[in-house]
Amino acid sequence: MTTENIKELSQNEQEELLNKLKARFEKNMDRHQNLDWEQIQTKLESNPEKLGSLYEMERTEGEPDVVGYDEESGEYIFVDCSKESPKGRRSVCYDRAALESRKKHKPENNAVDMAAEMGIEILTEDQYRELQKLGTFDTKTSTWVQTPEGIRNLGGALFCDFRFGHVFVYHNGAESYYGSRGFRGLLRV
Repeated sequence: MTTENIKELSQNEQEELLNKLKARFEKNMDRHQNLDWEQIQTKLESNPEKLGSLYEMERTEGEPDVVGYDEESGEYIFVDCSKESPKGRRSVCYDRAALESRKKHKPENNAVDMAAEMGIEILTEDQYRELQKLGTFDTKTSTWVQTPEGIRNLGGALFCDFRFGHVFVYHNGAESYYGSRGFRGLLRV
């Protein structure tokens, strides 16, 4: 991932972001039982580049929140928890090859490059299913998910949504884009 474009936050921006994240953490304790905000904040403060990524997740209306802790790596896992696919990341095709393949009406960007610029990972199908266990997301929108190479090599890409009480996984041409489709990210801190 290339993160050289991630903004270095001022002290005020850091404090404002940490306050938003703490308020969201406290409001949604069911997403992260048995985790302590003070430990998370300490880790965030010692990783300014990760704060920059969280800032981008927040700026693009992803509403990132802690959804777990990886015992092996010692990392906290943040995921976009906005009710619908983040507004600031919609109307994008899947990746650069898809973007370049469009002859007319190109979108401004693509999900894979945007995620890399933000320093985050696009959710996998399994991660998306895990997120749906924490609430109901994407009832009106859809979200690109990481696509297996075999599907991508044939021109396709995968996306998910939640309808009729169920997570659905679909395929589309990777060059397609819609005002209601974006992507959700994951950040390890």
